[in-house]
Amino acid sequence: MARSFTKREKENIKRSLQEACKQSWTQYGYKKTSVDDLCKQAGISKGAFYLFFESKEALFCEVLCSVQEQICTAALKVIEKHKEKRGVAEALKLIYREYDKNNFLYHSDSTDFTILMNKLSEEQAEKIRESNRMSRQLFTGRPYLKFKVDEDLALSVIYSLIMNIKNKDILPHNHVGTFDFMVDHLIDSLIQN
Repeated sequence: MARSFTKREKENIKRSLQEACKQSWTQYGYKKTSVDDLCKQAGISKGAFYLFFESKEALFCEVLCSVQEQICTAALKVIEKHKEKRGVAEALKLIYREYDKNNFLYHSDSTDFTILMNKLSEEQAEKIRESNRMSRQLFTGRPYLKFKVDEDLALSVIYSLIMNIKNKDILPHNHVGTFDFMVDHLIDSLIQN
């Protein structure tokens, strides 16, 4: 007979599976992360895994969207606290550091990520697309933030800055310091006040 879990155990197990997924995805990628390994890390059987997630892909989808939502929430708090270009600069620095901790966020062009996306249900793929839209809207629609340049250009510059993380291993200087320097010097060209 299958063991039942208390509400608290369910919450802890689900959180453990999400954390194990995040760590394994960062270290090994989607394809090399197995449900068996995730279950071992969470201390549950493989059968119990399916009480929490319908599939490995459902877990990965939830982790990706959750991490993106946490980053957006934290960045928005910074922007709301400092309603000027300094807030945007600090938010960008926060986002960059989170991307540095979670490399699966910026490897969306990899074969590994494509394999994941191909295995997602349409509902899961839409959830990821919606999460991506939320990320893009972080710097738009705020009446106190006005771009000096075309909005699409500004968003492209912001995206390019963050995606520079893909080059972090080949830079001759510390990549975080390099990013901070670029943001601090470009923010005046992008945002008024």
